[in-house]
Amino acid sequence: MRAATIIRCGQPPVVVSRPAPAPADGMVTVSVTAAPITPLDVLCASGTSYFGSPAVPYVPGVQGVGTLDDGTAVWFPTDAGMRPGDGSMAERVSVPASAVVRLPAGADHRLIAALGLSAVAAWQALTWRGELRPGEQVVVLGGGGVVGQAEDLLARLAGARRVIAACRSVVAQERAHRLGADAVVPLHDTDDVAGLAQRLQDATDGPVDLVLDPLFGIPAAAALRTLRRGGRLVNLGSAAGEVAPLDSATLRSGSLRILGYTNNELSASEKGATMRYLAEHATAGRLVVDHVTVPLADIGAAWTSPATRRVVVVPG
Repeated sequence: MRAATIIRCGQPPVVVSRPAPAPADGMVTVSVTAAPITPLDVLCASGTSYFGSPAVPYVPGVQGVGTLDDGTAVWFPTDAGMRPGDGSMAERVSVPASAVVRLPAGADHRLIAALGLSAVAAWQALTWRGELRPGEQVVVLGGGGVVGQAEDLLARLAGARRVIAACRSVVAQERAHRLGADAVVPLHDTDDVAGLAQRLQDATDGPVDLVLDPLFGIPAAAALRTLRRGGRLVNLGSAAGEVAPLDSATLRSGSLRILGYTNNELSASEKGATMRYLAEHATAGRLVVDHVTVPLADIGAAWTSPATRRVVVVPG
């Protein structure tokens, strides 16, 4: 079978011929149809992640979509790059039977792959960590990214009365408008905390209840100033910086809560149940994310391309 393979850490994968996985107890074989290239895939393959340098060669891909031998469509996760073993970017992969999530009839494999664990993080950060309640007002930082796009839509599905998205590029701002954000605030490289906080406050309808933050840095510090007393900020990442200039007075005067989120806190069954729920929304047309498709043969060139989520089409 053909498989994208990391030969050396820090270099893009190449497509090679590898033996198909052999059946084993407790495992099922999936014929892969689509697999996203995620930041975690690229990080693990760089050899610089907190999981350590992976043993090479290996097939990358921490998640994918495909069909079982009986034709059932499924989504599945893998530990590729984090633990020994191969991932989703091959024509066939062997995964634990308990890990596969059966998809609704008519599910778009490429869309489900594009959403994947990013949408799981978005939903759980909103509901479990963020404790979003119907009628609350939400600020979504990084609203043009995959997590941010999902949060723009999922916040509304969870009952938010108003969603404000903060995005960097014009394309991302237009996308957030299209997804139904009530207001969109531009983010700039030259932003300072006070100036951005004022722009966010100008876009809100009174104090904010919840901030969803995959950026950290200055955007997080600014968004914190928009929160009502007892408001919450849930951090999912650090795309704008590993350190944020938070001030003690803002935290203490508002009795604010800053919460961290990672998918690693979820059990396999929790991930599966969330993915099944999100796949139902996606199949019904209520959840989308911008993505481009890439043939497996072109994965090397697409590996570190910026911006839009890339979904590897297998075979392709």
